Amino acid sequence: MIEVELAVNGERETVSVDATQTLLDVLRTKLGLTGTKIGCNQGVCGSCTVLIDGKPARSCLVLAAGCRGRAITTIEGVGTADAPSPVQQAFIEAGAVQCGYCTPGMVLAAEALLRKTKRPSVPEIREALSGNLCRCSGYTKIVDAVKLASERAAP
Repeated sequence: MIEVELAVNGERETVSVDATQTLLDVLRTKLGLTGTKIGCNQGVCGSCTVLIDGKPARSCLVLAAGCRGRAITTIEGVGTADAPSPVQQAFIEAGAVQCGYCTPGMVLAAEALLRKTKRPSVPEIREALSGNLCRCSGYTKIVDAVKLASERAAP
């Protein structure tokens, strides 16, 4: 076992991890952050997307031991039920949440995009979300939600 100090959602956490343990497993089982979903566990579906140093990453493909000194943001670090982030609020208002399984990864991918590009075009939004699969929708309302959040945030 390896002792690793992680910076998760602005908090320092020290956990004992196996050298082969993924960040997804550590977030869910050791830190209780179950908003990060287990999907394909092969880096394809995007359900386990978190932000590492502000960039979207598939936590099922990242070793927890390799995250020492990096800033990790999960969906729990973005907003709350009482105070959703602007992206989360836009998802609610646009009706972009169906079953909700893909939503944490979609929101985090959108958060990363909007930090980098204040007024993204629809093709830019689609590209940023392309690594996140949704089995319930045709993506239209998800794209609408990201567009809405960008319009509200940009001057």
